[in-house]
Amino acid sequence: MLVVPNCVGVLGKVGVLSLKTTLSASMRGSLSLKRGIHASTVRQFDYEEEKAVLDKMSEKMSPADVSTARTLRNIGISAHIDSGKTTFTERVLYYTGRIKAIHEVRGRDNVGAKMDSMDLEREKGITIQSAATYCSWDKDKQNYHFNLIDTPGHIDFTIEVERALRVLDGAVLVVCAVSGVQSQTVTVDNQMRRYNVPRITFINKMDRMGSDPFRAVEQLNTKLKIPAAALQIPIGNESSLEGVVDIINMEALYNKGDNGETIERGPVPENLKQLAEEKRQTLIETLADVDDEMAEIFLDEKEPTIPEIKSAIRRATIARKFSPVLMGSALANTGIQPVLDAIVDYLPNPSEVLNTALDITHDEAKVNLIPSMQQPFVGLAFKLEEGKYGQLTYIRVYQGKLKKGSFITNVQNGKKVKVSRLVRMHSNDMEDVDEVGSGEICATFGIDCSSGNTFTDGTVEYSMSSMFVPDAVVSLSINPKTTDSTNFSKALNRFQKEDPTFRVQFDPESKQTIISGMGELHLEIYVERMKREYNVECVTGKPQVAYRESITSVAEFDYTHKKQSGGAGQFGRVAGTLSPLEGDSKSNVFETAIIGGAIPEKFLAACHKGFDEVCENGPLVGHKVLNVKMFINDGAIHAVDSNELAFKTATIAAFRQAFAKANPVILEPIMNVSVTSPNEFQGNVISLLNKLQAVIQDTENNHDEFTLKAECPLSSMFGFVTSLRASTQGKGEFSLEFSHYAPTAPHIQKQLIQEYQKKHEKK
Repeated sequence: MLVVPNCVGVLGKVGVLSLKTTLSASMRGSLSLKRGIHASTVRQFDYEEEKAVLDKMSEKMSPADVSTARTLRNIGISAHIDSGKTTFTERVLYYTGRIKAIHEVRGRDNVGAKMDSMDLEREKGITIQSAATYCSWDKDKQNYHFNLIDTPGHIDFTIEVERALRVLDGAVLVVCAVSGVQSQTVTVDNQMRRYNVPRITFINKMDRMGSDPFRAVEQLNTKLKIPAAALQIPIGNESSLEGVVDIINMEALYNKGDNGETIERGPVPENLKQLAEEKRQTLIETLADVDDEMAEIFLDEKEPTIPEIKSAIRRATIARKFSPVLMGSALANTGIQPVLDAIVDYLPNPSEVLNTALDITHDEAKVNLIPSMQQPFVGLAFKLEEGKYGQLTYIRVYQGKLKKGSFITNVQNGKKVKVSRLVRMHSNDMEDVDEVGSGEICATFGIDCSSGNTFTDGTVEYSMSSMFVPDAVVSLSINPKTTDSTNFSKALNRFQKEDPTFRVQFDPESKQTIISGMGELHLEIYVERMKREYNVECVTGKPQVAYRESITSVAEFDYTHKKQSGGAGQFGRVAGTLSPLEGDSKSNVFETAIIGGAIPEKFLAACHKGFDEVCENGPLVGHKVLNVKMFINDGAIHAVDSNELAFKTATIAAFRQAFAKANPVILEPIMNVSVTSPNEFQGNVISLLNKLQAVIQDTENNHDEFTLKAECPLSSMFGFVTSLRASTQGKGEFSLEFSHYAPTAPHIQKQLIQEYQKKHEKK
């Protein structure tokens, strides 16, 4: 059998044509099947299964359901910091008629972008909370309804991106034309893959010096490992950007009017005709790599029609095999309307995305949710906010409909609540509605729930899967300046409920409240919000690193716990081994293999409880224990004195004894650091990172700036922003993302243990 994988991508058209003459018709069919297998084989196979299920589900939808779903799009705007997401969203709202004037993120008119409604967002020029809105767009005499969520770019607010992508059907990935694919772009890409979200890509900032859209397209293919091809080429570049050429329809598009609201179409400029043909051919070849129908057309030497190209793009995009790339400049009001057309043409409607729930009444069997108004209501509360009317709960309706005045049931606790008010959100503004159908995003008041709770109409008990919540990496001690702690407690409770990555605990040893989060900025924002929203000024302690403890060798233990205090005493003996787990599992394992009933089952449960407890506060510095396996294979009981407390205590003591013998290590979080700065400061940045014990992984030089990627211990990154600004005259930017845990240097480990022991001696 002849196997020619990816022949179009590898050989180009000429190579394929020379092969084609030697193939029979049946072999060509076999070849096209082979060619459909691209870089992500498993993913494509997954979608083929999904498609079969979706086709069956569509039979249960009424014509009205199909018609409603066809005109609905739920999309998110995601990107690296400062790629222009909020500026892009502001233009979308303006061109769709939702706002009457354009305001900039850091504008001089003191208004600010619509989607950055918090004062802090407008002051700092960053998005902190994801904001939802809706708008309508007319295309081909059909009105389409968009639910849009603008998400933050900073890694510290990554949970906002997680929960938005959890409930969305598609996304627009905004990439900077100058910087290309950056560190946070990769993180956002991973989040989109986690929730199977198809995306179109918009290359922004085409009017900036050093913009290179085709380098960005190449990086999408190489760094994000997703086949991508441009649907447009720019007319002019940098400051002379005039518009774009649509290479599918082969026409030029110019934005005219005060704010680029009018699209003027014209012929392709002569000097761009050859480039447009080349890029059109590249688009067709890339599509032939990922779509079987396009591969057949290509192998039969036919020129695909415009509807065939668009259909292939839509199929491949929804199947998550391909990302169409558009380009322009949000700030210069260029190229935004074609992105809105592309959202309609290429991103899925709610009936083209498979959403599943677990049926609690039938042993958590998987149930496919049908976006039909006739089905029982199922919705997911994905975001909470404290508003002036109480808790505002954002709900994505997956099935059925939600009516004002109806009763819904929280599946997690069985509580029945009345929907007293139903609204559609437009950033921080609300619009009351009486009913919301399948596939829609809405908000309601007066519901006491947590982020990730599922609601139904009470006729079914379905539970949706919750979102991924990353571990916190930075901690601060925090105390209110005043003695009135009511507002302080209220603020902490509210922030914890709103943000699953923000954690609060009370340290009984130091008598301090400890807040933990995703980074310094994350915690700084919450401290500032306490001051503004609750009038509580706080004093914060030095940032603490979330260390972990582990072992590097196997140790045996045989520990007997005896305590006699008159009457019944305590007795428990446990024996076995403590060993490190292979790989970076970030978990612990407790196993038993007791022969002859040396330890009864009820006492083994107490041993497990003791193991879990001691792993929460490790023996070295009181931090969590990782990658440890405790194996109990022997023990003894006393007929009178043995009880659960005795065995729990024996397990804790045995663990501590064996831990000390098993070459214990303290693990510290290692961060992926990405620094971008003008080229003249490259030496300064490298020497700065070397001082911080960073390991430089990769350097990418553009003609005016460079991006440096490194791995660095979090403990040395505190205050890095000040050092970087001083070294780069305020022009350097950096982003941090947790990578993995690694052992600390021996002298640091010794120092940490001594500090921990001193703290204990003071108590």
